[in-house]
Amino acid sequence: MHTRFRLCSSVYNSCIPNSTQHCVSSPSNMASSGFCSLGPTVTSLFSSHALARWRSSSMSPRPLGISRSLSAATTVPLSSSFSWDDVIETGREEYTPHNSSDLTGFLEKVDRCNRGSEKLAEFIPFVIEEQIVGYIHKGFTEYLREFHDIFTFSQDSSCPDRVDGFVTLNLMLEKPEDRTKAVADVIKVLGDKGIIPGIRNELYPVKPSFNAPVFFSLERAAAPYFGIKGYGVHMNGYVERDGQKFLWIGKRSLSKSTYPGMLDHLVAGGLPHGISCGENLEKECEEEAGISKAIAYRAIAVGAVSYMDIDQYCFKRDVLFCYDLELPEDFVPKNQDGEVESFKLIPVAQVANVIRKTSFFKANCSLVIIDFLFRHGFIRPESSGYLDLYGRLRNKDCS
Repeated sequence: MHTRFRLCSSVYNSCIPNSTQHCVSSPSNMASSGFCSLGPTVTSLFSSHALARWRSSSMSPRPLGISRSLSAATTVPLSSSFSWDDVIETGREEYTPHNSSDLTGFLEKVDRCNRGSEKLAEFIPFVIEEQIVGYIHKGFTEYLREFHDIFTFSQDSSCPDRVDGFVTLNLMLEKPEDRTKAVADVIKVLGDKGIIPGIRNELYPVKPSFNAPVFFSLERAAAPYFGIKGYGVHMNGYVERDGQKFLWIGKRSLSKSTYPGMLDHLVAGGLPHGISCGENLEKECEEEAGISKAIAYRAIAVGAVSYMDIDQYCFKRDVLFCYDLELPEDFVPKNQDGEVESFKLIPVAQVANVIRKTSFFKANCSLVIIDFLFRHGFIRPESSGYLDLYGRLRNKDCS
C-alpha cells in the first residue's frame, strides 16, 4: 500500500528520501494559482501551442544558472584513460581484508553514488494520481512551464506560505498511454534543443515503487531529470579454479555515450518497461557477453543495492537487482552489440583492490561488486566499519 501524497511541506520533506588473467577483445570495438485550463480533448494537447512554438521558433529557453547540457557532469567518467595493464598492476598489490583501512576505499565508492543530499531542498515532488513518483529540480521546471497544457504546477493550499508546490500532469491525461505520448513530445523537443542529451528511445516505467502500477513510461535519458525510480539488473559472472574465485570484467567501448572506456560487469543493463528482471537478464547476457539462455538461466538472484545521487538537475534514485552466475572454466565471453571493448578474467581479490584504489569502474558497478565481496567472504566482520559499509549499500529508498 502506498501513502497518498499530502501537500504539507513537512510531509514532503520526510518523503525525499600473481594470478592468471584472461583477456578477450570484442568483435567490434499545475500553475501557482491552481490547475491550468484543460483542453476539450486529449488530442488537442498533443498539438498544443506550446509544442508548436518550441519546435518552430529559434528562441532559446530562458537562461538558467546551469549549462543546457545538464547531464554532462553525470556522463563524464572520473577516469577512463587506462589500460588493462594499469588494472592488473593496481590489482596485484597485497589485499589484506582484515585491515580496517581497507574499507575506506569501498566507503568512498558508496559515497560517490550518493552525492548531493544537501541539495534535496532544490527539488519539488513530481506527483501522479496523488503519489510521488519523482522529484524535479526547481530550475528544470522552468523548461516544463513552457508546456503548460501538459505539465501543471500547484501550491499547497494548507501551507500557503510554501511557494515550491509540486508538479503533475494535466488531468485530461488519464490513461498511461496518453501520458506517455504527451510527455514523449516534450522530451523530443527538449532533446532536440540539447536540454536533455543522449536520447536512447528506450522507455522506463514511471511508478512510486517496484511493484506499484505503472502510471506512464518515460524516455530513459529523461529519467534523472524527473527523479523517477530506475531499476536495473547487474550480474557478477565468476569462475572458480583451485579454490580461487575470478570475476569476468568488461571494459566499455570508447564509443559509448556514457562512461566510455570504464570497467563494467560482465552483464548489466537498465530495466525497461514491460520486461521482467529474469527476461531482461537473459537478453543482456546474450547481447553483452554471448551467454546462451541455457547458461544464463543458472544465474542466481542474490538481492539488490540502491543509491540516490544528485548532480546539478539530475536526481538518480536507482535500485540494482544483483545476480551471481558461476561460469564454466572454459567459458570465454563474446560481446555481440559493440558496447564492450574487451573482457578480462581477474582474481576477485585483485578486483577488490582496483575498486578500493581507483575510479576505473563505472560508479554503480562498484556497489554491486562490493556486495559480492561481502557474500563471498572477501569482506569480513573483523574489519572496522563492516556494518556501516554493508548498510550503506541499501539506502532508505530501496523500494
